[in-house]
Amino acid sequence: MTFPCWSIIMLVKFQKGWAVEHDARAENPDGDDAEKIYRLLEEQIIPLYYQVSEKGIPLEWVRLMKETVKSAASGFSARRMVKQYIEKFYSSSIKHALED
Repeated sequence: MTFPCWSIIMLVKFQKGWAVEHDARAENPDGDDAEKIYRLLEEQIIPLYYQVSEKGIPLEWVRLMKETVKSAASGFSARRMVKQYIEKFYSSSIKHALED
């Protein structure tokens, strides 16, 4: 499934790519999105969560959560935030101050 750049991807499962494609041309776009989300939840996500080992641990779910944190954590770090602030705000402010 390919998504145009403006498409709304509502759910993502890192590495495998759970996604719901928004169809603005649907008769009822919001209802269509809701139906797709519920179907995805009922058929894939919820069963995965409740698939447990003999010890009652949802091993595949835990693996997925660890993989997701590992894949996404760098985008939510304080280091990334400070670097982004410097690049987007402080650098241009300093540059303009030096030009005056």
